Amino acid sequence: MWNYWLGGKDHFEVDRQVGDDILKVIPDMALFARATRQFLQRAVHHLTADLGVRQFLDIGTGLPTADNTHQVAQRAAPSARVVYVDNDPLVLAHARALLTGSPEGRTSYLDADLRDPEKILAGAAETLDFGEPVALMLMGILGHISDDDEARSIVRRLTDALPSGSYLALYDATNVVDPASAAAIEIWNRSAEPPYVLRTPAQLESFFEGMELLPPGVVSCPLWNPPAAEIGAATEIDEFCGVARKP
Repeated sequence: MWNYWLGGKDHFEVDRQVGDDILKVIPDMALFARATRQFLQRAVHHLTADLGVRQFLDIGTGLPTADNTHQVAQRAAPSARVVYVDNDPLVLAHARALLTGSPEGRTSYLDADLRDPEKILAGAAETLDFGEPVALMLMGILGHISDDDEARSIVRRLTDALPSGSYLALYDATNVVDPASAAAIEIWNRSAEPPYVLRTPAQLESFFEGMELLPPGVVSCPLWNPPAAEIGAATEIDEFCGVARKP
């Protein structure tokens, strides 16, 4: 469904049908999907093209969609290395089939859970050099860790393993713009697994503690360094994001 909302080609008729049903209830869901994907694209391009990052650790990648991390990074730097992490066998099966990188770079996949950062770091070290900067990508996944202390501990254990000059990029949903988002999450949490918790922008900013936030800080995703043509015209949404550098 996410691929469908993004205008991709890797989805089935049932995805389109259910996706359309969801849009009847939450009309802005496709907007949310596009806005968060555009943030990922802008963040990865900025990290690669402008800041010289050549290694990415993308945890909770989900099913492949359009313009994934390795595609954006390797367009700017073909030698870029990307490790995708997920604990869903279906995601990993699709990833191996669809996420093929450039000949100059490397793209690999780990079957691991965010709650086991040591396993993630050990597996990622087979592809990434932790003596050089790494960009840690946590896109829409921390909401599945409902306990704030646990979530911060996981992020800290991951970032502690990264060298100086590394980066953390993340987004997650809040409930500060549209009350419908909170209602949708409540419906989700009645029957879905894993559940999802909404945090405030200030709580999201706390994940960057000890790091140097890049401008414009933690903001609604469409407001994070939009293209010049979109400045002043972006629609604010409940998904907030940020990127920070480890000193």
